[in-house]
Amino acid sequence: MTRRLPLARPYPSVPWGDYRPKAFAGEAVPFGVTAFREGHDRIGVQLRLTSPTGDVSLHRLEPLGDGFDRWETTVVLLEEGVWSFRFESFGDEFATWEHAADVKIEAGVDAPLMRDIGASLFDRAAAEKSRPRAQREALTAAALSLRDPSVSDDEALVTVRDPALAGFFRERPIMSLTTVGDEQSLLVERERAGVGAWYEFFPRSEGARRLKDGSIKSGTFRTAMRRLPAVAAMGFDVLYLPPIHPIGTLNRKGRNNTLDPGPGDPGSPWAIGSAEGGHDAIHPDLGSLADFRAFVRAARAEGIEVALDFALQAAPDHPWVAEHPEWFTTLPDGTIAYAENPPKKYQDIYPINFDNDPEGIYSEALRVIRHWIAQGVKIFRVDNPHTKPLQFWEWLIGKVNAEHPDVVFLAEAFTRPAPLQSLASAGFQQSYTYFTWRNTKAELEEFLSGLARETADFVRPNLFVNTPDILTEYLQFGGRPAYRIRAAIAATAAPTYGVYAGYELYENVARPGSEENIDNEKYEYKLRDWSGAEERGESLAPFLRRLNDIRRAHPALRQLRNLTVHWSDDDAVLVYVKHLPAALSPSGANDTIIVVVNTDPHSVRQTMVHLDTRVWGVQPGDPFEVEDLVTGSRWTWSDHNFVLLDAFAEPVHILHVKEQR
Repeated sequence: MTRRLPLARPYPSVPWGDYRPKAFAGEAVPFGVTAFREGHDRIGVQLRLTSPTGDVSLHRLEPLGDGFDRWETTVVLLEEGVWSFRFESFGDEFATWEHAADVKIEAGVDAPLMRDIGASLFDRAAAEKSRPRAQREALTAAALSLRDPSVSDDEALVTVRDPALAGFFRERPIMSLTTVGDEQSLLVERERAGVGAWYEFFPRSEGARRLKDGSIKSGTFRTAMRRLPAVAAMGFDVLYLPPIHPIGTLNRKGRNNTLDPGPGDPGSPWAIGSAEGGHDAIHPDLGSLADFRAFVRAARAEGIEVALDFALQAAPDHPWVAEHPEWFTTLPDGTIAYAENPPKKYQDIYPINFDNDPEGIYSEALRVIRHWIAQGVKIFRVDNPHTKPLQFWEWLIGKVNAEHPDVVFLAEAFTRPAPLQSLASAGFQQSYTYFTWRNTKAELEEFLSGLARETADFVRPNLFVNTPDILTEYLQFGGRPAYRIRAAIAATAAPTYGVYAGYELYENVARPGSEENIDNEKYEYKLRDWSGAEERGESLAPFLRRLNDIRRAHPALRQLRNLTVHWSDDDAVLVYVKHLPAALSPSGANDTIIVVVNTDPHSVRQTMVHLDTRVWGVQPGDPFEVEDLVTGSRWTWSDHNFVLLDAFAEPVHILHVKEQR
């Protein structure tokens, strides 16, 4: 039944299922609700928030003033664990009187009555012993003033409009008809669940070398360690490794996804399992389990967490195939079905059938995850989770996080919105998105706004700019400017983004008829000259380094929900702002970043940019200083500004709004 004062549509929330919304430690989280009452009397709304350790705090909500009776406040949540919250609405007797008295006394209507009602309110408040003495004395004086016949109505209006008195009642309102909403819960996870700069490389390529006979000797964990300082120097703090397990020999793929591998072709790491072991084993070319643990320790020493791929599938010669044929789909001709994503075929991979022996599969998956956690891995990138049952992921992630709350799962969910959002709701801390295919200004405006507003309570995007499977036409044909543009947007629009190795070398040649690199690293070793490219000025690494430096220096960029889209007169120039007010910032200072991007990598664009400067507390028309964090240039801006962005020189402004003195 409806309560005395209606409370509806509370958030944070998840739109389906019995799932908790989530946040990460340090995230500024908007809490809101729809609340109203009949007639013209005023209401107040507050949030009662209980931390995982039981600390209770109250936060007043502000009306959004959008005509929909929505109220909101934003709170930074620092403690990890399950928080509870509820909204409380109440008749705000002071606000009701203040509004009526202001209108009526000025109009000469019922002035004595309004003054008497106000004096009585002040008496009630002054009688509350818990209020500070100075506050009680000021309230008593105000009541006497309103009752004093020698005080004119104009003078009484000064009391009605006194902001200090209003502050007393805001801090400790006089309530009536208090209505308490249902208790909700919110999961706060560690910061890395929502903030990070990811880098992906194949360890077998790092340190690989060509022998005199033309064959290539695989890199190892020991040789790959030598790449760690460079990854850290670029500012990345998560290193994602594709599968590191033995690779099947049956139906092994050759170069460029061919079906006729040569004797030196290493095969796809996602074709997991051979006579040498399965998901809990290390490919012998990479080294031993001890070598892997040493690699994890070396990465940690560089400030990098290692993320491991978790691909629930098997090569035809995986031990599971012989030991548990019921875990796969047997076709009428007696063969086992291999994986397909038409028109793509993966003859070297058998997908799991979860319906024949769910208990056995569930148990084995949990065992494998526990094994790698024991080796020091706390982040898992999950391959194609949308091709497995949702209830399985809910069970597995729930089990793992109950034992290890700091373990993070990233969903490679390049899929429709409903499965992607369901996986996120069911427990995945992060998700890949359709970012790689959102390239125009209009596409990006809609996409980024949706991430910040519509799904932020349960979907945390990881904006990878490329992957071994994805080389978009934008990157294929956009030249070097395209790589700069996409990296800048990914690094500033979301607190988590990622880069697959080779991006900094502008690797942009696709296999004909596909959206992936030719001579793809999935099927061969890749020998790259990282330092030589940088010395020749042919590497994007310095720009990536600068982007990650900017991210570390500006807490506004480590938030998701604070992005607002602004405007330009050019259909290729994207404008958005990320603002974190001083009260919510770990630095205690306002942090405002304006990003202006020419999304057309083939052109020079000049246009007017239009900003709603009220977002960061500057009145329209007032000047403010900005510094371009990429070039160091400084300008005086206002709400309307001319920009020229040359895709071939510098296609993006990342502007820091300087604090006004």
